[in-house]
Amino acid sequence: MTVWVVRAGKHGQDETTALEEGIAIVGWREFGDLSNIPSVDEMRALHRKIFPDMKEQAVINNAAQIWAFVKRINKGDIVVLPLKTQSAVALGKVTGDYEFRKGRHVRSVQWVRTDIPRDAFGQDLLYSMGAFMTVCQIRRNNAAERIKDVMAGRPDPVLVKNKENVDEPEDIPDIEQFAGDQIRSFISRKFKGHELAQLVAAVLRAQGYQLHVSSPGPDNGVDILAGRGAMGFEPPRLCVQVKSSDTPVGNEVLNVLRGSMSSHKAEQGLLVSWGGFKSTVQRELAKEFFSIRLWDSGKIVEAILENYDKLPEDLKADLPLKRIWTLVLEEDEG
Repeated sequence: MTVWVVRAGKHGQDETTALEEGIAIVGWREFGDLSNIPSVDEMRALHRKIFPDMKEQAVINNAAQIWAFVKRINKGDIVVLPLKTQSAVALGKVTGDYEFRKGRHVRSVQWVRTDIPRDAFGQDLLYSMGAFMTVCQIRRNNAAERIKDVMAGRPDPVLVKNKENVDEPEDIPDIEQFAGDQIRSFISRKFKGHELAQLVAAVLRAQGYQLHVSSPGPDNGVDILAGRGAMGFEPPRLCVQVKSSDTPVGNEVLNVLRGSMSSHKAEQGLLVSWGGFKSTVQRELAKEFFSIRLWDSGKIVEAILENYDKLPEDLKADLPLKRIWTLVLEEDEG
């Protein structure tokens, strides 16, 4: 059994299709049906024909990834899909051979878990998942057994042992994703329970809201009330519920927020869940587009980075971040 990262579009545009249709899907549609390609050398030759101006190293890299998807992945292998649309990872098992279906390169997959928080994996696995490739194999640090544990609902053994001496992955990582994972890991340790609500409140103040923040303890479905204007009387009026648990929340929490919005006469709601959201909540989101937003750990970090300069100095001392510039590496064409 082998573990493969198979992404669903550079910006996650094919994630919903992959999860709803039970498939792993990659790009390179220009290639057509690749069922009868006999070798990786032939794959490279086809690539050069379709993209004659592409650099040779890019041709070699892309052809190797396509070949892996078509020929090397086997039934029973594990597919890892790091989601772009939320801060979570989907895990599944390959159940079918390569197909060129409706103009797409696909493999049938039984998705076992689709809403695993990134914090469920050790940093070395996250590092490997962040490689700048559409299709790549994860091999080091007993990755297959560890990912099987997470897929079965057990913790990553490295997190249990707090093990730090692990090998770095072979592939170049997505530095932005890697940095985000480090920040999330720090926040999960530093801002637990009501402290996470205080952190969210600081971000909302930086965005221009006036707030009432509930005291620690039972909150009757509302952790934060927010409004615009000098005294907070101006719309939009916002109800905020903050969940700091590491596990995804379901529709029952969303329904509580809806009730709180009604009782407080708030036009809009914000549901914050550090552990992310179950797929049932994601499906409800389209119905609530004009009234409710969801923040998982990734969205929290995005909001912090966007408003960091406006956060109070004592909070920045607790969450010390530094802006750096780095070269944008060229991504593959998948």
